[in-house]
Amino acid sequence: MGVSFLGWGAAVPDRVVTNADLTATLDTTDEWIFERTGIRERRVGGSAGSLGLLAAQRALADAGVDASTINYVVLATTTPDNLIPATAPTIAHQLGIHAPAMDVNAACAGFVYALRTGVGLAATGSSRILVIGAENLSRWTDWNDRTMAVLLGDGAGAAVIEATDGPGDVLSFDLGSDGSLAHLLRCEHGGTIWMDGKEVFRRAVRIMVDSAERAIARAGISIDDISLVIPHQANVRIIQAACQRLHLEMNRAVVVLDRYGNTSSASIPLAVDEARTSNRLHAGDYVLLTGFGAGMTWASSVIRWAT
Repeated sequence: MGVSFLGWGAAVPDRVVTNADLTATLDTTDEWIFERTGIRERRVGGSAGSLGLLAAQRALADAGVDASTINYVVLATTTPDNLIPATAPTIAHQLGIHAPAMDVNAACAGFVYALRTGVGLAATGSSRILVIGAENLSRWTDWNDRTMAVLLGDGAGAAVIEATDGPGDVLSFDLGSDGSLAHLLRCEHGGTIWMDGKEVFRRAVRIMVDSAERAIARAGISIDDISLVIPHQANVRIIQAACQRLHLEMNRAVVVLDRYGNTSSASIPLAVDEARTSNRLHAGDYVLLTGFGAGMTWASSVIRWAT
């Protein structure tokens, strides 16, 4: 039993905050931010619930299926609308879905965690699952902190998957966590997001590369077979370093953080949507999804693009 992708959708807030906008309150420049991160602007606004709902509606429309046919909703988010209740049931209700719904928090690796959960649910009887990654990071950003304010943005992406006989579109996974590194990237209740940037950078590259290599091996293919790598959009230097170590040319990487910044669990599905709309994905392509996040968590998956 495997799964096939029926449809994808994405959503970002209307408000654009450029690097130039940030220079009005921060001791920084557009050149400094772009050189160190690859980010030009980010979207700010909405909520995990509102953005997740819009991305889900677009994914359902793209799939051509009615919300009533969804058997499970899995939302990856680090920024739920409330501590209690979870945000997924609210999105399900707004869509008219009467099915189990839950949140998953694996930080920036969250979407692949949610996808892995969806594949497991499909294998145990849930025939059609809605998988969402949605974040409202601006709510938890200290906009006076130059190290974090330049990085984060809001957005959402979603996919509809369906159980199918045979291997389907998802060929492999590699997921893991190391709680001894939890202190490197955190946000306390009522606080704002904090990160040890240098240490996260150093560990993230190695973690992404190791996880990607395991996922590729489990898929039974080689790195040369990968048409596109769709990484978590944290920092362009991390993406460049990971691609170099994987012996992948940067032109095989999908990069959208120049427009959206780091959107945590929304970043991979936002990049998938970009690859689709820019005609970079073709039937039969092998695609590597890979990311890392607070926890520290990591997750990679190899999918074979069907349409």
